[in-house]
Amino acid sequence: MPNFKQVDVFTDVAYLGNPVAVVLDGSGIDDEALQRFAHWTNLSETTFLLPPTDPAADYRVRIFTTDTELPFAGHPTIGTCHAWLEAGGQPKTPGVVIQECPAGLITLRQSALRKNSVGRLAFAAPPLTRGGPVDEADLEMTCRVLGIDRSEIIDAQWADNGPGWLAVMLADADAVLALEPDFGAAESYDIGVVGGAPLGVVGAAPGGSADVEVRAFFRSSGQAAEDPVTGSLNAALAQWLLGNGTLTAPYIASQGTALGRAGRVYIDQADGEIWVGGDAVTCINGTVDL
Repeated sequence: MPNFKQVDVFTDVAYLGNPVAVVLDGSGIDDEALQRFAHWTNLSETTFLLPPTDPAADYRVRIFTTDTELPFAGHPTIGTCHAWLEAGGQPKTPGVVIQECPAGLITLRQSALRKNSVGRLAFAAPPLTRGGPVDEADLEMTCRVLGIDRSEIIDAQWADNGPGWLAVMLADADAVLALEPDFGAAESYDIGVVGGAPLGVVGAAPGGSADVEVRAFFRSSGQAAEDPVTGSLNAALAQWLLGNGTLTAPYIASQGTALGRAGRVYIDQADGEIWVGGDAVTCINGTVDL
């Protein structure tokens, strides 16, 4: 039976981030079984580690939601890398891990050790597959879901790096936290919302201060929810907001406050890349019968 971990991501305090299930060896398991297990965990994502097919990669990962496979997702990338390193994985280049996934090769950097043996990890934001302005029909749908007037959206842009995010900016963090979305207002959507905190104090303790508050709402295949902390969305938001000068790096994003979480995403720029970082904590260790 393969080893299994459940990792809480974008937090250094267990149960305050976003969990991901990680099966440390998915070799020889057919797609139906992989999807069935991901459906059973009922987490936003479940990942399966495999030997790389690209010689530059340290490992390969497949990322499943409860009903489909994703080419890339942020918190599963950090959680999977954390699990691989914690289980004894040795990258080809010390301090740098190369993950292979359907979206391509993703580079992760390992910071100095912190509260655990792995340390904070950061991935290079993948390129957007769709950017640019959002048309009024999509903004009208977004307003219906968010329960707001069109005038409350300060700016909007497609920020799609795989999941399909449509990103909107509201006046401030308080406006983001005040949202009461209508999950049944549209058949399908992936909406990311961001608002700044002029004093740099947003989000729930013990995460500490942050510069922006983020929320992520999605509906697919009849399921609708708010994601606690979202790496792919924060990567895309950083590309948008750093690119247009709204924010400067480094900055800290708070997410999950409305759900009683205290997620923190650390955004930086170096070597021509935007880096999306976070801590992770392993909450469950064991084996799984697949």
